[in-house]
Amino acid sequence: MTDSGGAGMLIRLAEFSDAPILAVLMTQLGYETRTADMEMRLQTILPDSRYRTLVAVLDGRVCGMIGTFCYCSYEHNDPSARILALVVEAQTRGRGVGRALVQAAETDLAERNIMRLSVNTRLTRQEAHLFYERLGYEKNGFRYVKALPAQTD
Repeated sequence: MTDSGGAGMLIRLAEFSDAPILAVLMTQLGYETRTADMEMRLQTILPDSRYRTLVAVLDGRVCGMIGTFCYCSYEHNDPSARILALVVEAQTRGRGVGRALVQAAETDLAERNIMRLSVNTRLTRQEAHLFYERLGYEKNGFRYVKALPAQTD
């Protein structure tokens, strides 16, 4: 997939070789990630057709990524999708990369007949809330999280 986001930006499918920069981006998002961790994750994610990982390339280097996941639900007859991760490297923010990544993901999902897309953000990420609202996303609930204990044999 090659989709120009304008201003010399290219949006393409992520490749396994992108693991080092994706690890850096995840760390900037607040999830400490080593290259080996990202390689392990990508081995599962990249071949799974329910996932789509897109990267933004600006000035010849990856500077952002978006990851989506398609799924069936109990609430709707048609499949839905969720943005699992969206991050633009700190020094590139404000240049339209995030918007281009979301637009590319929305286009990709529409081409696959997925017409519902949702995203969760932490309550503390006020800038992210405003960003999604500017793109037409509406707040419609809360997310609750609980860490489950590891099972022992």
